[in-house]
Amino acid sequence: MRILVIEDNRVILSNILDYLDLKGYVTDCAEDGLTALRLASSQRYDLIVLDLMLPGIDGFQVCKRLREENRDYTPIIMLTARDTLDDRLHGFEAGADDYLIKPFALSELTARIEAILRRSRGNIERRLEVDDLSYDLDTLQVRRAGKSLKLNPIGLKLLETLMRKSPAVVRRETLEETLWGEDVPDSDSLRSHIHLLRQIIDKPFPKPLLHTVHGIGFCLSAQQNAH
Repeated sequence: MRILVIEDNRVILSNILDYLDLKGYVTDCAEDGLTALRLASSQRYDLIVLDLMLPGIDGFQVCKRLREENRDYTPIIMLTARDTLDDRLHGFEAGADDYLIKPFALSELTARIEAILRRSRGNIERRLEVDDLSYDLDTLQVRRAGKSLKLNPIGLKLLETLMRKSPAVVRRETLEETLWGEDVPDSDSLRSHIHLLRQIIDKPFPKPLLHTVHGIGFCLSAQQNAH
């Protein structure tokens, strides 16, 4: 299970990360709202732990933008010292799934994480579909028009990102960061992987699904002139 922890207090952040690592979770972190949005938009997480008082944009705005602009429904636990009823209601209205008041015990945070993950596992989409193209995230089987397709690990990651965002356009920078993090290879690498993906999922079929949006990025869509 992969968790994104967003907290600007480095002591609290370090304590949370250390505790979750001990519990076997894979963690990423951000200390400001803009970095949090970038990570959440480019990576797939099972849960987000989100502090409200952040530099740049606050946790309310991060949550709202993830829900409304990115169509991201990853479970979110909000952390804050603001404990009034209005604050809690504001958090839930922004899209939070749970709300934990500071100071808190790390054991309670972990218990809430585990409870939310148990509830959400049954609701997580494990099969992605765009038109006649499907990707089973459990078996890693990709099929189009009933035909099984074979992709390498980078191709699978690229396809998952595009399918999750379909029919929206995914920027080149987002795809590069998803595939390689901060160690992005030369500029032709993404183009090569897109070309290979197109050869596999489009070339044998009459209707293309993978479209290039020049100067911006790529999208998966059954509508050829959607962008």
